[in-house]
Amino acid sequence: MEDSNANAKRKRTLDIVVDAPNNLDLDTYISNYKGHTKVDRLLFIAKRCPSLQIDAYRLALQELRDHSLDHARYISAATKLNEVLTAQGYPSFSIDNTWVDSTQKRAKSLLERLEVELKNYKNNLIKESIRMGHNDLGDHYYNCGNLTNALKCYSRTRDYCTTAKHVIEMCLNVIKVSIELGNFSHVHSYVIKAESTPDIQPAVQAKLKVAAALAHLDNNKYKLAARLFLETSFEISQPANNYSEVISPNDIAVYGGLCALASFDRSELKSKVIDNAEFKQFLELEPHIRELIHGFYNSKYSVVLDILDKWKNDYLLDLHLHSHVENLYDNIRKKALVQYFSPFLTVDMNKMAQSFGTNVPKLERELAKLITENHIQARIDSHKKILCAKQQDQRSGIFYKALKMGDEFEQSTNAMLLRMNLLKANLVVTTNQK
Repeated sequence: MEDSNANAKRKRTLDIVVDAPNNLDLDTYISNYKGHTKVDRLLFIAKRCPSLQIDAYRLALQELRDHSLDHARYISAATKLNEVLTAQGYPSFSIDNTWVDSTQKRAKSLLERLEVELKNYKNNLIKESIRMGHNDLGDHYYNCGNLTNALKCYSRTRDYCTTAKHVIEMCLNVIKVSIELGNFSHVHSYVIKAESTPDIQPAVQAKLKVAAALAHLDNNKYKLAARLFLETSFEISQPANNYSEVISPNDIAVYGGLCALASFDRSELKSKVIDNAEFKQFLELEPHIRELIHGFYNSKYSVVLDILDKWKNDYLLDLHLHSHVENLYDNIRKKALVQYFSPFLTVDMNKMAQSFGTNVPKLERELAKLITENHIQARIDSHKKILCAKQQDQRSGIFYKALKMGDEFEQSTNAMLLRMNLLKANLVVTTNQK
């Protein structure tokens, strides 16, 4: 039931248009990425945020022109940009047809050369050359935006891997393309395969954890995603080891922090997040997430809700997080309501509504839902607007335990008597000893 609700919320989130993000500086944000994910994120922002459309399309076109052979995507993005410019009364963007023609010819000639080379390698039956041939062809298809063929080529190198390094390289290539295609079941299987190889470097291990965490996030398994993000080594933030073609260190802080708040209890939040020396380094990159986590742990709910509200539009423009924002926010709010009530026997709903920035009727509906779902053991006094904890009758509880122990003792005694009578009557099955 929870999964279906989450999926419904995700579908609703897909169509949301964000008028203006509160904190997003597009140039600073996009400088954390490179390659396909940089273009994907820019086009995603352009599609959902009218105020950033023109800048996002221009940056995407520049990236495609400078670092890609994907002329089809360049033309598609330029066409969409011109539609926006025309609608707003601006001059049209001039498509670089010279670059398109030359890139098309270059991509075709390079493809023909790589296919001939691979054919020769296969005739010579040299495994390492065949592996490299498939790899080069996969890189070319990837650079041209043909992800399906790129995935096929990378997958074919599997039969020609002779060392652990080759296996890890193959797995990382397949994982990168699978994430872009949204095929996260593929990501899981290749993460497991890569992790089973010996002598994995810490930087590679960090990339595998992040990939697996993204797969869990896509599947609404926020607790598993949080654990993997929290276990990720800060080694991944170093220039030589970064994973900017998929995710930035800032994203790890945001994704890990929100998933932890939505799924961890208070003790886990303390031990696995606040006291986590490695993850603290990620949190330094996103101080508002650090403030959010500490605010939640210290029961400063007005601070928590204010931060969440302030950053919501930014998260709705995130390529991986946008479809989970509503669900994560709902889970965090539910946990905050439960945590607020847990130390008390009675709570004034007027004061509680004030703390959570809502009115009493809305709060009453939220609390009624939590009581129905068995998250809070309480009852609502609608007349006095008081939430009262259900007090257990300890005397009845002791009687119940005593009766249960008596029943268990009676059952075990009857079983022992039955066994003794069977032994006495010699009704025992014995094994034949040779």
